Amino acid sequence: MNGTHKRGPATVVELTEQLRQFAEDRDWQRFHTPKNLAMALAGEVGELLAEMQWLTPDEAACLMADEELGGRVKAEIGDVMIYLTRLADVLGIDLLAAADDKLAEVALRYPADRVRGSAAKMPRS
Repeated sequence: MNGTHKRGPATVVELTEQLRQFAEDRDWQRFHTPKNLAMALAGEVGELLAEMQWLTPDEAACLMADEELGGRVKAEIGDVMIYLTRLADVLGIDLLAAADDKLAEVALRYPADRVRGSAAKMPRS
């Protein structure tokens, strides 16, 4: 990224590479420690939550219809994705594999035929 923005990456791998290059171009790798990235991620998630904090469930369900609020939410989700992707890269975690592993674990813990329509927590095995 040379100061101009091009159309974004099409894959998580491309995003990871783009973010790595972005940090390298600015000599920011030394600041991108797992702790710092996790803290930045938490901060951005907090900013996302703040955009929705006082919305009613109905307002939250259609927040993207509000151009201003929707734009802010989209930007915060972008920040969350950037920091999560960068954190995974620094830790050597394949984001898609981690998500796939977690989904498989949750599918076993919450079989659809036993939990359909319930938000109750299931004990870990």
